This record gives sequence, structure tokens and C-alpha cells, in this order.
Amino acid sequence: MVERDCPPAPDGALPSAGATRRRLISVAATLLVLPVVPRLAQAATILAVRTWPADEYTRVTLELDSELKAEQFTLENPHRLVVDIEGLTLSAALNDLVSKVRPDDPYIQSLRVAQNRPNVVRLVFDLKQPVAPQVFTLKPVADYQYRLVLDLYPKVAQDPLIAILNKQSGPDVDDPLARILEDIQRNPVTRADPPEPPRVRGQQPAPALPTPPSPPATASRGKKRMLTIALDPGHGGEDPGAIGRSGLREKDVVLRIARRLKALIDSQPYMRAYLTRDDDYFVPLHVRVQKARRVHADLFVSIHADAWVKPSANGSSVFALSQRGATSAQARWMADKENAADLIGGVNLGTHDRQVAKVLLDLSTTAQINDSLKVGNAFLDEIKKINRLHKNSVEQAGFAVLKAPDIPSVLVETAFISNPQEEALLRSTSHQDKLAQAMMTGIQRYFTANPPLARLGDVS
Repeated sequence: MVERDCPPAPDGALPSAGATRRRLISVAATLLVLPVVPRLAQAATILAVRTWPADEYTRVTLELDSELKAEQFTLENPHRLVVDIEGLTLSAALNDLVSKVRPDDPYIQSLRVAQNRPNVVRLVFDLKQPVAPQVFTLKPVADYQYRLVLDLYPKVAQDPLIAILNKQSGPDVDDPLARILEDIQRNPVTRADPPEPPRVRGQQPAPALPTPPSPPATASRGKKRMLTIALDPGHGGEDPGAIGRSGLREKDVVLRIARRLKALIDSQPYMRAYLTRDDDYFVPLHVRVQKARRVHADLFVSIHADAWVKPSANGSSVFALSQRGATSAQARWMADKENAADLIGGVNLGTHDRQVAKVLLDLSTTAQINDSLKVGNAFLDEIKKINRLHKNSVEQAGFAVLKAPDIPSVLVETAFISNPQEEALLRSTSHQDKLAQAMMTGIQRYFTANPPLARLGDVS
């Protein structure tokens, strides 16, 4: 339609309806012919890079201000892992990652970084051995922003059962684990492999811990039974746990205490200890339970250091599992805090068999809880000789790490790392020795009053 010309409106007069319509049409036509300039995507910023080498696996973490996508594949002859990360450009932080690869890393020989194509950075890991990698992202949590996590697991998983048998038992000691190992060596294929857990598209699963056959239900007559104590130093790797005013990290001090306690246990003729982590790396909560069950532990002790918003809070505590809710608001808060370790440490939900984990963690029995309370009371009786108790009785709540259905399990909060005086005690090697000795005496008291029995139908 052709618009008729209209004379301009006199000064001070409002334009006519026709003039207004023509002006709008003119503006619209101009906008239609303007070139559309796409907004360039801004590259993500790397906030930090970290590596966590350990015998079990090596973790590499890139912390960023936005979530990124990554694709990975492996090559052979020589073994390499290639990771392409979208939304990145080369930066000083990536070069810093190259320098963080340690010579003693069990899996990574070296790392190369290059701009593979616009907005895509390629990481090439030269490997010391074949790996089954997991690459996944984590949402912001606690003090972390978005994280891109690369976990390099060995293709053949380490078996904690083999590792713990380095302490040879004498002829007068009945050792269920030695019988299990002999049976495995005689019959290498004695079980069907468990179903493969679901995983994110394009990702390889971490090797599952193999399942041992059940040990005989009766011990050899005239022999003392070897006892296996699983020690679980809390937190680790990406998860520092609580941090004291002077910078002491919970994950460090509890590992030191656990190593001291392990030495005391290993010095006993009929006892040996197994650490769920023996270095600074992260272990998911359900894996800690699986490890203890894999070595058929007779007792599980998780070691922590407490924290509270007020520095005046002090004292040691011992916790056991509860099937009927927490015994106090503080116990419930503590369980929630400790159960959040998986979120902070970083679990790959794409490979987490949630159904299997749920079954494992819902099988806890009344007998297990009753035995755990006995252990906890023995611990409190000894710990109160070297430190004030925060609570005089064993508290109970739904701690995920205490849910092995067939192993008495306790969680020990050695002291409040948020209390300056108790932080100083935790830093002291002499006090670490006292804590380890108190727990050692508690373990001996428990097994003296409750001799271990062969467990019928022991399963993993």
C-alpha cells in the first residue's frame, strides 16, 4: 500500500497519525537491512589447577568460572590420554598445570598443552601405564567454582586384599584373608563379574574392586584369629575438611594420626591395619565402606577433627550409626556435614551405581550398631584421659561412612580444629601419639570383651 504524502505539522503541533505510521515503517525497514553481528563467545577463565597423584589413581582438576565441555580418548604405542576442552584458550594457568606434574606420579609421565583449534585447548598426557580415565564436571560447591575433573585410574584396579596380606601370619594364627587368597589363586574364576555401572556417554568406568569368595565360617581349632582393623582418615585431596585458624587442615592431621595408629596395630601379633587412604587423595564415602568390606575388616574407625562456628567449642566425640534418626541436633548436623564430603571431594555421578550403593548403605543391622556402641564407649573411656569430652556418651546419626552392615563402625572426632588450643594439640606430634594410643587401647578393650567370631555368609 502506498502512503499519501502529508504536509509537515506546524511548529508545536503533534504529528498526524499518518506521519507517525510512516516513521515507524521507515525505522523498521532500516533495522531489517542492518547487518547482524554475532556476539563472540568469551573464553572461560581458569581460576586454579591442581594435581593429586596417588597409587590408586591420579586426579587433575581445572577450576573455572563457567562450566565447560570436554571430550577424551586414549592412544597406544606409546600410551597417551588426549582431552579436548571447549571454550578455552591458552593461558599462563594452563602452562602452570604442566609444571604441576610430579616426577613420582604413578600415571603421568608428562603433559603437553596446545590450541588445537579456535576455542578448543588440547591436553595430551604422556602416560607411564595404560589408564581407564574418567572426565566429568562438578557444579560450584563450598569454596569451589566449576571444576573439570580428570581421574586417571589404572586399567587393572589395585586389590586391597593383596596389599593388606603383606603382614604374614604365623602358623599359630588363623587368617581368613590368607585362605581367601589361596582360594583365588587356586580358582581364579570363581565368580561372575558384577554388572557394569551406568556411565556418562563417552566415559570409561573406574575399575570395580573385585569381590572375594566368602571365607569359611569356622576358624581352625587351637589358633588365634588374625584381626583386621580398617582405619579411615577423613577427607583428602580436593576435600581439605575443616581448617584451623593457623591453617592446619583436617585431612592432613587425621592422616598423621591414622598412620600412628596403624603402626601400633601392626606391632600387635594378631592384628593388622588397613588404611582406606594412605596419602592425600579423595576417596568417596561408599568406596571407603567397600574397601573395608573387601578386606573383611573386623572393625572400621573413621578419624576426623571437629569444627564449629564459635572457636570456644571443644572436646572429643565418638559417633555410631543410627537407624532411627540422630540422637541430637548436633549429631544430625555433624552427619550432614560429613556426608557432604562427596560433593566437595567430587564424585563422578555418571559412574556411580546408585542402586548398588543404596543397597549397600541400607543393610546396616541392629547387631552392627550395638557392637559399634560398645567400641565407641571403649574409645570414650580412653580418650577422656587425654582430652575433655564434648559429649560423655556415644552420639548416633546417619553417617554414610558407618553403614557397613557387617562391620562395627565408629567415627572419632579427635578434637575441635576450630578451637585454637585444640588445634595446637592436634598439631603436636606427642598429642597425636596420645590419641593413637588411646584408640589402640580402646580397640584392645573391645576385642578382649567381645572376641571375634567367624562370620557366616560373609559377603562383599
